[in-house]
Amino acid sequence: MKIAVIIVRILMGLMFLFASVVVLFHLVKQPAPQGKVKIFMEGMMATGYLMTLIKVTELVCAIALLIGRFAPLATVVLFPITLNIFLYHAFIGPEGLLMAVLLLLGNLFLAYAYRKHYVTLVAPKTQL
Repeated sequence: MKIAVIIVRILMGLMFLFASVVVLFHLVKQPAPQGKVKIFMEGMMATGYLMTLIKVTELVCAIALLIGRFAPLATVVLFPITLNIFLYHAFIGPEGLLMAVLLLLGNLFLAYAYRKHYVTLVAPKTQL
């Protein structure tokens, strides 16, 4: 189990590192979006900050996953991003659905592996 956690953690870290660096530093020219994808991306870009915030968050979490520090926290922070990637590909742009499913499964696997770190987050309220 320990080796599987390391492998999944490194693979997810590399995927998020690559995805964030490519977008943040404009390394690859993106094709012009069409249809629903265009409407969605225009909305994201219209905010002026949302895409940058998401990609910086992905970059920080990718580094945390790659070096193994704060990996349980990175897993929790990346979950909403991963879920949104999956839902985007499920409903708007199905061309990357397989990768989105793999990311979501990897994130769920890491959350399960790090479940002992989350016990205090879901514990009933205690008296101080």
